[in-house]
Amino acid sequence: MTSAPLLVGDVGGTNARFALARTVEGRTVLEHFDSFPARTYPTFLEGVAAYLDGCEVRPSGGVIAVAGPVAHGAIDMTNSTWRVSEQELQTLGLDPVRLINDFEAQAWGAPVVPPDQLASLGGPDEGDPHATIAVVGPGTGFGVSALARDAQGRETALAGEGGHACFAPGDAVEDEVLRILRRRYERVSIERLICGPGLLNLHRALAEIDGRETHIDDPAQITAQALDDPNSPCGATLARFCAMLGAVAGDIALTTGARGGVYIAGGIVPRILPFIQASPFRRRFERKGRFEGYMAAIPTKVILHEHAALLGAARVALAQER
Repeated sequence: MTSAPLLVGDVGGTNARFALARTVEGRTVLEHFDSFPARTYPTFLEGVAAYLDGCEVRPSGGVIAVAGPVAHGAIDMTNSTWRVSEQELQTLGLDPVRLINDFEAQAWGAPVVPPDQLASLGGPDEGDPHATIAVVGPGTGFGVSALARDAQGRETALAGEGGHACFAPGDAVEDEVLRILRRRYERVSIERLICGPGLLNLHRALAEIDGRETHIDDPAQITAQALDDPNSPCGATLARFCAMLGAVAGDIALTTGARGGVYIAGGIVPRILPFIQASPFRRRFERKGRFEGYMAAIPTKVILHEHAALLGAARVALAQER
């Protein structure tokens, strides 16, 4: 049996991705993918309308995951000028339609990502199947969510804004990085350092600490040079970035009790996979004092699946149809 298609979306500060989700013989199937830079359309509604106009079978409802907090059925995106409400989306013929946080969708999607679309960053192969999992990810910003699970198979996704929690330095170098960034920002959050723009902030701060100049103004340059020469200043920046990501991922695992595992999502880490696997990421993840044994039992994995958030949005959309 095949269900009618539903719209699913994953809209971030840089890109917008859409697909149609349906159930085919009990399996969730995604089809009619489209992706475009968010700047292509002046408004969120125009972007969704353009996608729908290209669909042979127009969906009647759906779920769109968006980068930022959803309040009263509306979103004002954190790293974009786009804003939209569920009520506005209904004018396109989508009813019911729901907006959810993008990392809430990642949390729903993480457990159903095929094993061959996951890469290990250390720890055991499997975590506690009845325990919470956490999902974190550096991209345009820094996303955080968790999927609470229990022994009865019940699941609840937690939509949060953990990327805007305060950054906690882990050594003297990071103390200095924090001091330097405080000259620019009144408050230094995780997202000021562990994301694409944050990588540039980190590189400039480390250059100042080392007493050298840097003329790099694009995070992609840092990544490219680091992968080409891990012993370069850019290599040192990326290694520090990976270490700090490990520390933050560990903090979130402790906070959420994520003994089921921590999944790394977002666009950056899959592109630097061999580098981060050789980095201090896992060492900093486990370095939690009296809780090192607790942390050692938690698997850390990278989500390689390009459409994990769409899988999560599809789970929510298809569930609300039942």
